[in-house]
Amino acid sequence: MIDLTTWNLSVPTDPTPTEVTTQQIARGYESRFFRREGANVVFWVPVTGSHTSDSVFPRSELRETTTDGEVSNWYYNQGDNELRVTMSVQQVPSKNKIIIGQIHSRSPYTGDGEPLVKLQYHYIPEQQSGRLEALVRNHPDDSASLNVLLLDNVALDQRFNYSLRVTSVGNLGIRVESSDGRANYYRKILSTTWSKQLLYFKAGAYISDNYGNDKEGAKVTVYHLNIAHR
Repeated sequence: MIDLTTWNLSVPTDPTPTEVTTQQIARGYESRFFRREGANVVFWVPVTGSHTSDSVFPRSELRETTTDGEVSNWYYNQGDNELRVTMSVQQVPSKNKIIIGQIHSRSPYTGDGEPLVKLQYHYIPEQQSGRLEALVRNHPDDSASLNVLLLDNVALDQRFNYSLRVTSVGNLGIRVESSDGRANYYRKILSTTWSKQLLYFKAGAYISDNYGNDKEGAKVTVYHLNIAHR
């Protein structure tokens, strides 16, 4: 069973998104955007879904919290911080991109922030498979991210693992592994500017698409989900 005791959830309800609390999830919350299939969790986000105030795209996405439901933010120098996920992608929108995991950030002074890392599944129709890409920001105020290809030829419905990790000395590590044994690892020493940003993990389905009918969107299944702060 996936441990969801340290997450809340944003789902793209009409007319505005709903934040599902940690306590509501613990009581067994389900909807068409987030449902349980045995020990697994399925996320669905249609392109017609509502979006949060800081985006123009919809999401069905978990956000890290404490066990009492308060949002959880951390400085990387406080420990070794890691998100591990096993999942598969069943459906992509017409623009073919889904953000499936993030290390997000916020300023302790303004509350604003951009992601340090977005892990993206990018489906390539000509290949009938997708690639796993890391969108990595060098500095918190950078407007653009570096796109790092991690793994190619990941088919729809194929399981894969990923981990997003930041150590106490500022080493960023991103690891991906497909069910057929192919793996890749990306390592980067972070700029010290990130040490001043509060960080937190996100996981689920966040799409870069908001055009089409309500049958178009992204569907992903998560089989394992774990956060560690050591």
